[in-house]
Amino acid sequence: MMLAGATLRDRLFACIGGVIGVALTSLVCAMALHGSEPLPLLVAPIGASAVLIFAVPASPLAQPWSVVGGNIISALVGVTAARFVPIPYLAAGVAVGGAILVMSLLRCLHPPGGAAALTAVIGGPSVLEAGYAFPLVPVGVNSLILILAGIAFHRVSGHSYPHRAVPVVGHKLAASELSIPHPLDIDLALADLGETFDVSREDLDLLFRRVEFHAASRAASGILDRRPRT
Repeated sequence: MMLAGATLRDRLFACIGGVIGVALTSLVCAMALHGSEPLPLLVAPIGASAVLIFAVPASPLAQPWSVVGGNIISALVGVTAARFVPIPYLAAGVAVGGAILVMSLLRCLHPPGGAAALTAVIGGPSVLEAGYAFPLVPVGVNSLILILAGIAFHRVSGHSYPHRAVPVVGHKLAASELSIPHPLDIDLALADLGETFDVSREDLDLLFRRVEFHAASRAASGILDRRPRT
């Protein structure tokens, strides 16, 4: 899959961010949790969370509430499934399915949360013994440290994180020259398609405005192809 708008610089920054974020999370947890419980200091879903935070920081799935809330809540659902569903393979399915439902209802959908829920079921004796402490330590602690690392890192990368749809500064064109979709039209179009896209309505609105701006600029200058090289 090709990431729209991703340049070589963005890809390198995502790589560096993943190295720093996961290594820092592991180090801080090792220092803070050393000798406290026979639990893993770093849970595997954090690797997937790092991909979202550092590679696609504008994604709604990568925002702080999605990461922290999604991972913790999913782990809670997983622990509950492991405790009350006696059949292991059924408990695994209930954990992931339940996590999807609860994350969706609480607006913190985060794909690695499914892995957190599954880990709570199949993570082994130490995870099962930890019970409802597992979603907080290490899952919650891991998630929070990774988020803080992401916020600090993206101050350097130049990306907005937590993401806000900030208009790009550029030459202004007269309103009569533009044909910008109304936000309500965007909502109606999304409803027509019947799909869930990994982008916010605000970012779509901003993208359409920039498309119209560049289309009008290109038409005025007579340039046929002014695509940036990536």
